[in-house]
Amino acid sequence: MTGRRSMRGMAALAAGALVWGLAAGPAVADNIRDQQWALKVYDAPNKVWPISQGDGVTVAVLDSGVAANHQDLTGQVLPGTDLTGAETDGRTDSIGHGTAMASIIAGHGHGDQAGVMGLAPKAKILPVRIGIHEVDDISGGPDLKFDQALRFAVDKGAKVVNMSFGGGLRTDPSAREAVQYALSHDVVLVAATGNLASDVSYPAAFPGVVAVGAVDQHGNVWAKSNHGPETTLVAPGVGIYSAGNASPTDYRFADGTSDATAYVSAIAALVRSKYPDLTAGQVIRRLITTAVAPPDGSAVPNDRYGYGIASPSKALAANPAVDGGPKDNPLLNRVESQGAPDSASPAPVPQAAAGGGGGVSVWLYVAGGVVLLLVVGGIVVLVRRVTA
Repeated sequence: MTGRRSMRGMAALAAGALVWGLAAGPAVADNIRDQQWALKVYDAPNKVWPISQGDGVTVAVLDSGVAANHQDLTGQVLPGTDLTGAETDGRTDSIGHGTAMASIIAGHGHGDQAGVMGLAPKAKILPVRIGIHEVDDISGGPDLKFDQALRFAVDKGAKVVNMSFGGGLRTDPSAREAVQYALSHDVVLVAATGNLASDVSYPAAFPGVVAVGAVDQHGNVWAKSNHGPETTLVAPGVGIYSAGNASPTDYRFADGTSDATAYVSAIAALVRSKYPDLTAGQVIRRLITTAVAPPDGSAVPNDRYGYGIASPSKALAANPAVDGGPKDNPLLNRVESQGAPDSASPAPVPQAAAGGGGGVSVWLYVAGGVVLLLVVGGIVVLVRRVTA
């Protein structure tokens, strides 16, 4: 999550609806919900949640762990695992990144319209803690244990896996095999393109993975969002509020493709909940065929927007053409712009026959103004943690 800050008891702002504009707002913790402009753009209370809230779907968050005691996440976080060597079940977080992602996906807020509300507030979070650190470096490495993390998530029944990080996985055969394992088990994989204004990072660039870039309140691609032919969708990733890890009442404010990825994972969960008989491939087809066109009128798919701006309401709408069509993953044969290693020729991946569908709507805005005290940048790892 780049450009983030922890805010205990304070919030800045960002609001939104289908014509992107600006509006100022109060900066107190109880008004954070008002600053979640993505929920306003999506008109979640009226166009999304009456149709689906993610019930019955488990979303695995491969990240820094999740602070399950946060007031906006209580009861949402299942026992997971910790692959960092610490003896936890993944429900702790010393970095805060995983907690932020979990809240964007499945936060339920607290009290009277207070706190962070996730886009899929009734989905469950499976935390898989991996070697993500706040260091200014970008690399993969054995400490990440990506293959173990992904296989664990699949074996524990996750139907959507959120991967808001990127790193040196392109030439790792175990990583490729783990991705194929997940795809063969009918799992929707969602990953961040990255925050370096460069090529799409891995695991997002692996064929079959939904690669997500970030846009601001106006639908414009964030300047630091990585791009390339692997880009699948874009979603809100600028001026995003989320839960923090410093205390059960801590909040964060950030920009980045990590948060955008969490929003797309939430949309996938909404669709899988509403349409449990769809395959993962059909869910992805719903997401890409219902994406909102770029505001600049550019043809899609393209390197910056992919198929367009992900939208939950359209993804959830009736879509017989997709639901009755091919069940395979439409991203499986995608060419990697950075080139797959010769030894990594993708083997055919069998497709299961269960999934969900979704859709996008029109983007209206009333976007919110922002009250920032400080912007702390940089996040990465042995894998560059693509935050948002």
